[in-house]
Formats: sequence, structure tokens, C-alpha cells
Amino acid sequence: MAEMNANEPFEISVHKLTYCHTPTAPPSLVDISIQLPKGSRTILIGANGAGKSTLLQILAGKRLITADGAQVLIKGRDVFRNSPPGVTHLGTEWAMNPVVRGDIVVSNFLDSVGGYRHKERRDRLLDILDVDLDWHMHAISDGERRRVQLCMGLMQDWEVLLLDEVTVDLDVQVRDDLLKFLKDDSEARGATILYATHIFDGLSEFPTHIAHMRFGAFATPPTSWPPVVGPPGLQNALALSSQSLYKVALQWLREDREYRRELEKTGRKSRGARRDQAVPSDSETFYRKYDYSH
Repeated sequence: MAEMNANEPFEISVHKLTYCHTPTAPPSLVDISIQLPKGSRTILIGANGAGKSTLLQILAGKRLITADGAQVLIKGRDVFRNSPPGVTHLGTEWAMNPVVRGDIVVSNFLDSVGGYRHKERRDRLLDILDVDLDWHMHAISDGERRRVQLCMGLMQDWEVLLLDEVTVDLDVQVRDDLLKFLKDDSEARGATILYATHIFDGLSEFPTHIAHMRFGAFATPPTSWPPVVGPPGLQNALALSSQSLYKVALQWLREDREYRRELEKTGRKSRGARRDQAVPSDSETFYRKYDYSH
């Protein structure tokens, strides 16, 4: 697989990043180092809890890092001490905010966040996302509210876009139209996208790079897509996938589960049913005694 050109300017650069949510917790990210060139579109692949959202939040400056020697740069600027312009982060938590679930008309909402300044892009996104300007935010579905979020977040020109599962609520047609828009926009303006998702259907033509996170580290660092030659792990996945991104992701996630199960054999806390538990738990004992459903 073709490696990234070391002489390319890096739009996103992370060096020796380790991060813990609390001082006593095990690290959520472990010794992360990546470099993504300007104009790249990278898909982050990994199981739930692999650290994808945490990494994106740190890149967006939403989580402060304290580890000595760690460096997080976008456009050559420290995201905490010299915040770079043109960075947009869109995550799933927005649609759950009570403020955006109030009785406000979509047209008024978009104008309140500067929609009148970006009419051309706003109108194009309204058509792509099939948004009704007369919707009331409290009376629409989660998927429709997600469309409004995407219109709000994308209507201003961005240079680096950090997407965290924000297409999960979209129907397949709107998602496909949006991905085409993002790809065209990235190619036309040389803008950079880092996208964490669990939905891989119809995504094979979108990325320039793919990466695999496992337990807070990169099992496969950002690597060119579509593949040519490359690391043995990726080659093995491709042998099963016929170059399908969906099957590569599925193979990687299956390997993650097997890797975790091997760790469980050596003492890591196990998941799933507790079939070897001979003594009923306190919870089971309590609910058996006070079960009035029969």
C-alpha cells in the first residue's frame, strides 16, 4: 500500500498523545502519533470504546491534554494554545441538547447562527439535506434534527472537518448525497476530513486514507485507500474483502474481538454472559424475591 509522502504538508499532526479521562483511570488514548496531509479524507475504523470520539474531541480542542511531550497541531497551530481557524467538529451529542429541542423555527435557528451570511452554501445544503425551513425544532425527528445540525455546521467554509458518527440518523439517500457533497467540497477546496463511523456501505469511494483504532491505539495508522501494497495485516483483510471497505472494517472488528478475548484469558475483565457464576448475584436474588410480574 502506498505510504503518505513525507514531504507533503500535514494539516493534522499528533505526536505522542496519551490521554486519561481521570487521573486514576486507564488511558483512553495511548501514544497516538499521526500525520494527515491537506485535502485527505480519512475514515477512522474501530469498535465502540476504541478512542475515536476522544481523539476527535481533542483535535477539536474540547478536551485538554496535560501529558508531557504530547503535541496536537492543526494547520501547524497548537489546538489549545493557538487555536486554528476553519476547524468544524460535528458530533452526536448536539441533537440531545435541550436548547436545540425547543420550539424554534428552523429558518430562525439558522439565521441566529449566521445563516444569512452564507446563503449560497446554506441553500445548497438545505436542498441536499432536504430540510424544511418551516420545521419546528421540538416537533421533528432525531434524523431531521440531525439534518439541521449538518446544515448549520457545514454552511460556513471549513478547512478541517471532524465528523463523529453524525450520519447515523440519516436515511440512505440523504447520507449518500451528503457524502458526495463532502467529497466534492474537499477536492475543490483542498479541505481535510477525519470521519469516525460504523456505517461503511457506500463509503468505499469516499476516503483517501483509512485507519484502525483498537483500545486507544492505532492497530493500522492512516494508510492510503484504495490499497495497492502495504502492511501484512491490511493485506490479509483485503484478501477476504476484494477491496471492499465494508469487509475490511468487518475483518478488523472481528480481529479486535478475538484480540480482546485473548486478553480476557490472561486476566482482562471479560464481557458477555457469566455462565460460570454458580452463586446468584445480589441483583438476581433481590428481583427473584420481589418479582411481581408473574
